[in-house]
Amino acid sequence: MTAFESTLYEISRLFLLPVLALILAALAYALVSLGMFLAEAAQRRRGHWQPGLARGAASQASDDMELEILRRTEWLRITSRAAPMLGLVATMIPMGPALMALGRGDSMGVADNLVVAFSAVILALVAASICFLVLTVRRRWLLAELRAVERERA
Repeated sequence: MTAFESTLYEISRLFLLPVLALILAALAYALVSLGMFLAEAAQRRRGHWQPGLARGAASQASDDMELEILRRTEWLRITSRAAPMLGLVATMIPMGPALMALGRGDSMGVADNLVVAFSAVILALVAASICFLVLTVRRRWLLAELRAVERERA
């Protein structure tokens, strides 16, 4: 390996721990969001849900309420799109050492690196899937609330 290639390899290895930490943070966020979503769904089913968007709607324009919907769903959207990319990064970084270990005939080195690679991508995809599900349904709920407010005004 040339000095340039070695430098690139070392720089890419620096990103593994931060990327893994971001994947864990995305998974934690997804699980918290799922819990809040399930609680809201249960309240809606029982008829105990108080629409939050309608509060203060009299003083807000529809455009402002649409911006509020975007604000409320922003982190779900970011997580559902960024988590798979982080999973890919966390998969590719350990592949270099795994291939080098394969070349040396070190099967334990290959296995150790592949466990990290595949575990990271699985957790990232689970986080993205949960966030996408919550985002899709919550966006529909919020847009239905917006429509109800607009109908009341008309």
